[in-house]
Amino acid sequence: MKQKISLRKATLADAKAITAVYLASRKKFVAFATLVHSDTAIYQWISETLIPTNQVTVAEENGVIVGMMALSKKDGVGWIDHLYLAPGSIGQGIGTQFVTAAKYALGSPIRLLTFQQNSNARKFYERHGFHVLEYSNGSANEEQCPDVLYEWREIT
Repeated sequence: MKQKISLRKATLADAKAITAVYLASRKKFVAFATLVHSDTAIYQWISETLIPTNQVTVAEENGVIVGMMALSKKDGVGWIDHLYLAPGSIGQGIGTQFVTAAKYALGSPIRLLTFQQNSNARKFYERHGFHVLEYSNGSANEEQCPDVLYEWREIT
């Protein structure tokens, strides 16, 4: 029987589980973009910077964190800074729940960056109404991987 996924605001107590989801997802789906920080440094960043300074939401299934999303707003533009799902939780509608929650929380417009090579993420965001604003060579990201800037605007 499929369990209900619930979204809630992340707390510092979630840092270890969020780190596990982030690392598992990055290593499985974005292996081409080598992580430039150690697992320990990523945990430290999530617990000391990401959770305290961003709007971080987790997805839970039976009390287990299976996804995370971090939002921010800069100069009137909403940003999906991070959206990662545990590899075994792909295809269950969790990403759609996250994007719907982001649209509600941030309003229009919303931007995000993803790697050009991450075709599954690109198809997912395009299905949810995001359009390409620009491509870059990756010189502005830590991984030095070509990325793409997407934007969603509410149709009025």
